[in-house]
Amino acid sequence: MIERDNQITSTKGQMADNKLDLALRPKTFGEYIGQADAKMNLGVSMKAAKKRKEPLEHVLFYGPPGLGKTTLANILAGEMGVSIKTTSGPAIEKQGDLASILTNLKENDILFIDEIHRLKTQIEEILYSAMEDYALDIIIGKGPAARSMRLDLPRFTLIGATTRIGSLSAPLRDRFGHIFKLDFYSDEEIQQILRRSAGLLGIKIDDQALAEIAKSSRKTPRIANRLLKRVRDFATVEDISPVSLKFTQKCLGTMGVDMLGLDKTDRQILMTIIEKFQGGPVGVNAIAAATSEETETIEDLYEPYLLQIGFLDRTRQGRVVTENAYLHLDIRMPTPNGGQAKNKNVEQKNLF
Repeated sequence: MIERDNQITSTKGQMADNKLDLALRPKTFGEYIGQADAKMNLGVSMKAAKKRKEPLEHVLFYGPPGLGKTTLANILAGEMGVSIKTTSGPAIEKQGDLASILTNLKENDILFIDEIHRLKTQIEEILYSAMEDYALDIIIGKGPAARSMRLDLPRFTLIGATTRIGSLSAPLRDRFGHIFKLDFYSDEEIQQILRRSAGLLGIKIDDQALAEIAKSSRKTPRIANRLLKRVRDFATVEDISPVSLKFTQKCLGTMGVDMLGLDKTDRQILMTIIEKFQGGPVGVNAIAAATSEETETIEDLYEPYLLQIGFLDRTRQGRVVTENAYLHLDIRMPTPNGGQAKNKNVEQKNLF
């Protein structure tokens, strides 16, 4: 049984994993694999900004977790030859926190705000003048004696990252000069990433094994690298080298990850909708209550991939499990009169 914090899709990374993730991240556009459209447009804008000796226009990245938003921000800073200051929306609790960050920036620096959709409204409003006029408007004092003061800021680039662009207010969203959606990766792109990571980690692994990990990676580089590191752990313990397809399949099975990258929680969500809500439609709040997961976790972490592979549908009435999911779980679709036949070993058959 896999513990919640150790699940492949968990957002809670261990310290050793975080250090390895930093080592595996590409440092230049040449090393960065995938997201061709974003890379091309950013490359043009970056070169133009360098020629004009201006900061890059403000950039917003959005998409599911693990697709490279933070990596792209750091690459841009490296390619532009400037410093990058990193923070997150929930970490900025007071207006003074943001003011302190902004006033400590240098000319052309990059400020990267992860989860920017979680900024408080009063803090977000400070960014308006900072992004447009490179100025900071602050209020000194309270009541009738209060007065406004404007501080000039160095020209900088704000890079925002969000998994929920719909939660971003229109005034803030419209102030970004570039908005890029990061898409899920193809299996071929994931294999290229894994091959590079295996070289950096010193793992000898067959191409077929890399292809198997790629298929189980949910089309996400972060998860692909995490799976590779777990396979490396098993190989180290059992003194296996090179890592074969058969050994990789055994490792993935032990971790509870199937051929499509679904883990225990993915299957629990699908089974909950099927067994408790007759396949749907059902609201996400009801799913969260039935599975003891947070609504945001389901919407940001699990649902995008289940929608991508066609196992869930979103309707006006709620979420519905599709025929593809029933086939994958080896469960018969509900009959017109509401009956449903279910085979034994539902969660295990046809998964590995």
